[in-house]
Formats: sequence, C-alpha cells, structure tokens
Amino acid sequence: MLTLTFLGVGGAFAKRNYQSNVLVEAWQQGPQQQSAPDETLLIDFGTTGPLALHTLTDRPGFEYLRNSGQVDYRRIRNVLITHLHADHVGGLEELALMNTYILGSSVNRPPFRPRLISSTDVLRALWRESLRGGLGVMHGRPARLEDYFEPVPLMPADPRGNGIPLTDHYRLEVIRTRHVTLEAGGDWPSVGVRLIDKRSGRSVLYTGDTQFNASGHAQWLEEAELCFHDVQLTDAPGSVHALLSELQTLPESIRRKMVLYHFGDDWDGAAYGFVSREFAGFAVPQQRYDLFP
Repeated sequence: MLTLTFLGVGGAFAKRNYQSNVLVEAWQQGPQQQSAPDETLLIDFGTTGPLALHTLTDRPGFEYLRNSGQVDYRRIRNVLITHLHADHVGGLEELALMNTYILGSSVNRPPFRPRLISSTDVLRALWRESLRGGLGVMHGRPARLEDYFEPVPLMPADPRGNGIPLTDHYRLEVIRTRHVTLEAGGDWPSVGVRLIDKRSGRSVLYTGDTQFNASGHAQWLEEAELCFHDVQLTDAPGSVHALLSELQTLPESIRRKMVLYHFGDDWDGAAYGFVSREFAGFAVPQQRYDLFP
C-alpha cells in the first residue's frame, strides 16, 4: 500500500499551518505491521519543511525518521520538486548539508544522495537559480548538484519518459501544470504528480501549485480515485492558484474525491463550512491518508 502524509497544509505565508509538503510511503504490508516503509518520497520541501518533519518524528508510527533527536534525512530516499518557490524548495539546503556533513560520510561510506526528481527544466533551474548559492562550494572545490543528489529528469509530455517506478508495485509520473504565466508567453516550469498502482491501474492525483485548469487536467481528474488539489480560498485577479469558487464549478463526482490543501489561516472559519459538504474536505496535517489499501 501507499500512504500520504502532509507535513503541513498551509500556503506560502501560512502561520497556523506548516507549508504544503508531503511524505509518501510505500509499504509491503502497511504501517500497522511494519516499523518503517520500504520506500519514501517527499513531494516538495519548503522553508518550514525541516521543522515540520522534525515535529512529525514525534508522532506514533514516524519514529523511523528520527536518529539521536534529529531528523534522519537518510530515510528520505526520493525528493520530487514541483517548482521553485521557496515554500517548495527552501528546506533542500538543510537536507543536503545534513546528509553530507552531519549524518555521516567516511572514506568507506560516501554521503547518502537521495534521488531528486522533476521535469528537466525544473531541475536545471533548481540548481542554477535556487540551490547553488548555498550549496555551490565544498571543502576546497566548487560543488555540483550531483554532489548532494542523484538527479532524475523527467519529460511530462513524453509517455515514455514522464515517470519512474517507485517500487515494483507503484509508478510515479509528472504532469505539466500552469502555475505562473509569463507575459512573454508560456508558463514558468511546474509539475504535478500522479501516483499509480501498476497492478490495478488506479491512480491518485497531486496537483502541486496550479491555476484552475479543468480542461487541461480533465483526464487525470476523471481517472483519479482521489485528488489532492491546491486552493486559494478568496477570489483575486491574476491568481496563480485554483480559486475555491472555480473548483466549485467542477462536477460533483470530481469534487467529492477532492481534498483541498495550500490554504490560508482562515480555512476553519464559518465562511468555509460548506467545503466538507461539497468536497472531500480540507487536508489534515500529519495524518496518514491510505492510498490503494
């Protein structure tokens, strides 16, 4: 089975919730029978990610992530980045430096390098525009992305190159999303994620940050048995997130399987009481969702 746990469910500027980053775990039998999963994947790791993950290690069932009172980042085998905003990449420097200098390397055991997964254009920009400033030097020499991670570039538009196996039973695919539209034309690179049970063909959709795009995402929304969709609660011109009012226009069959995340600090006010009736509700942080049980 797969499980999905939100480290946080808030937007970039949320103060009552950590930012929306996700831990996916693959299990042979399940968390009730195993002390640790067989495979792990972080989807995004923002500026509040390290503290959120540290908090998670205190919860029952997540003790495997802790080592001597700190997060054991070696337990995170894969990291997928949807785009370059700080609430999605701001924790990567800590993860890389902890693996390299704190959690151990020796002559006989080099530092652990997790797989770093995204579209080719996101990965290329990630080092050049985000990570290089803090990770670009090591003792005595310049550093490269490959010193800290094992890059896995994917091509969202190519069915032969848009995904990788997560385990023998599950597959991860990236899809192109429209988060920030550029004046010169085109979109700033961003992706969403499909998690697929290879045995049954069932799928779960995780949109990442995206504008409302019912026609562009129609096939994936229809096929998914569960959809985690980002949301902006208040209407605003030029929004780079799907507005709640826009998501309300989707067919009931889609809304009923849609869990909303990436919201502001007023999500639990009376004005949004209807969300639990019209959708699958707001995402709950640090609680496992069972996928493909």
